[in-house]
Amino acid sequence: MIPGQVAVVVPARNEEEWLPACLTALDAARVHLLRTIPRVLVTVTVVLDRCTDRSASAARSVPGVSVLAGDFGSVGAARDVGVRFALARSRSSPERTWIANTDADTLVPRDWLVRHHRLGSGHDLVLGTVRPTITADNAQRLQLWSNAYVPDDGHHHVHGANLGIRGSTYQKLGGFRPLAQDEDVDLAARAKAGGSAWTASGTVAVTTSSRTTGRVPAGFSTYLRGLC
Repeated sequence: MIPGQVAVVVPARNEEEWLPACLTALDAARVHLLRTIPRVLVTVTVVLDRCTDRSASAARSVPGVSVLAGDFGSVGAARDVGVRFALARSRSSPERTWIANTDADTLVPRDWLVRHHRLGSGHDLVLGTVRPTITADNAQRLQLWSNAYVPDDGHHHVHGANLGIRGSTYQKLGGFRPLAQDEDVDLAARAKAGGSAWTASGTVAVTTSSRTTGRVPAGFSTYLRGLC
C-alpha cells in the first residue's frame, strides 16, 4: 500500500552537537519528497531522553519539528514513544503511514525519504545501510569496518539509524521494546518471523557518526571501537 504520510522519528540523548545538522538534512529530504511525490505529508519527531545538555534548543532549531522530552530510560523506549506519538497524529491510516527511523548523529541524503517511500509502497519493513564519517585519525579503523561490511541489496545489517516500517506492521508487532541496545535488531527479527514483506536495500544509505563513545552500551560506536 502506498504511504500517504511519512513520519520520521529521531531519539536523542545529549546530542546538541549533531542535532542541528541531522535535522537540516532531514528537512532537505522532506522538501525533496514533497517536490518529487506531491501530497505526501511528512512529520519529524525528536525524542529527548534524559538530556542534560542543550539538545532541546538544538531540536527546535528547525521549524516544524515536534519535540518530546522525558526520562524514558532506553533507546528502545524513546523510539517507541516517538513512533506512537507520530502514529496518533498521522492524518493517514496506520497502513498508509510509513515510519522512517534514524539517529541524532546521522545525516540522511536528500533522496532518503523518496527512497523509503518507494520501497514502502511494496514492503512492510525496509533495512538500509550506513556509512561512517571519515576523519583524519580513523582511516585504519574504517578500512577494517569496510572490509567486513556488505552495503549491497540483500545485506544482513540492521540499523536503527536507517530503518523504515509500516505503521500497521509496527502496531501489530507491539513496537520497539524498551531495550538499552539492539531494539532495532529485535524489531526486525519479529517482523521477519511474523511474515512481513521486507527488503534489505543497498540503495538506502545514510552517513552516521564514527565516534567510538556512544549513547548505548553496545551500539555502533562500540563496534567501531573494537576494530583495531
